[in-house]
Amino acid sequence: MPIQFKITRKCPQTAARIGDLHTVHGLIQTPAFMPVGTQGTVKALTVGELEEMGMGLILSNCYHLFLRPGVELIARHGGLHHFMNWGGAILTDSGGFQVFSLGGLRKLDDRGVAFTSHIDGSTHFLTPERVIRLQNMLGSDIAMVLDQCPPYPAERDEVSSAVRRTSVWARRSKEAHLREEQALFGIIQGGIYEDLRRQSAAEITALDFDGYAIGGLSVGEPKNLMYETLQCTVPELPPEKIHYLMGVGSPDALLEGVRWGIDIFDCVLPTRIARNGRVMTSQGYLAIRNSTYATDLSPLDEACSCPVCKNYSRAYIRHLFNAGEILGIRLTTYHNLFYLGRLMNEIRDALSEDCFDQYYSTMSPRLIKMYGGVVE
Repeated sequence: MPIQFKITRKCPQTAARIGDLHTVHGLIQTPAFMPVGTQGTVKALTVGELEEMGMGLILSNCYHLFLRPGVELIARHGGLHHFMNWGGAILTDSGGFQVFSLGGLRKLDDRGVAFTSHIDGSTHFLTPERVIRLQNMLGSDIAMVLDQCPPYPAERDEVSSAVRRTSVWARRSKEAHLREEQALFGIIQGGIYEDLRRQSAAEITALDFDGYAIGGLSVGEPKNLMYETLQCTVPELPPEKIHYLMGVGSPDALLEGVRWGIDIFDCVLPTRIARNGRVMTSQGYLAIRNSTYATDLSPLDEACSCPVCKNYSRAYIRHLFNAGEILGIRLTTYHNLFYLGRLMNEIRDALSEDCFDQYYSTMSPRLIKMYGGVVE
């Protein structure tokens, strides 16, 4: 078995559950958040720093690594784990979202996707089979099928076409997957259309993947629509398999996702906003560049036990940003990921102690108030 997933406790009142995800590169307790290391690195942090904060699973992107430095080079180094010196588990995204976001740089049909590199203007063609071969060469613990992610909003016909193509590509991806020690996840599409989500779930789960991802959310739709889509989609997935919600990382959405049965999440949000000086705290977002903090000697978050909050003040970190010092970005990035890791620990503790329903009732309104809006 490439991975083993065992549910160890369920919440009686909701679909939330705790699980143990066993991979070749270690055990990940779920629900869990995956930092995004798109190009073989979680921006601004070392692998040692990720390890010390307890991150056991990260995401890298096949599309970006294919363009630079090249999958063949990584394979010559013994695979992505060796190339980036990471001892934990890796999930590689296929590039489906990048296909969605390239806009005028790509053209797709049932064969695959032709695109122009955003780096140097070179042209490339990726098929579902080629994407799987590339991920086989990278040697990730979990590979993702190539899918078509429609935008929001999108007409029903466009979403229906994406569902059909995603199913065709999923079947071809599974047939092409040859690395026995690597898990392969299918992806559910369907936009905000309940019947198309159910159709996609039925077609993808019939292929019996090692796990299932819900894609095509957090692409601009209101959060209430995302939650309604989760409510109709997750029950259609095999309960014994791992459930992955792609591209979601705001604290309120993580808690809501767990409530509906999601096991793993990923998102660039915590690291992206950190580079702009915005940090997550127990009181909500804090914009460290604001002049308010010029002489503030308190930590980023009084309630946080991370090394950043133990050792550095708001005034110092603001100074680093104003001076253009790299350390400022490193400190805010570390803090944001630590914050989300601590949140997931709290959620798992509440599930372990059979009090998740009470925890959710208390925390959900607070998190919605602090993080429910859109972050620019």
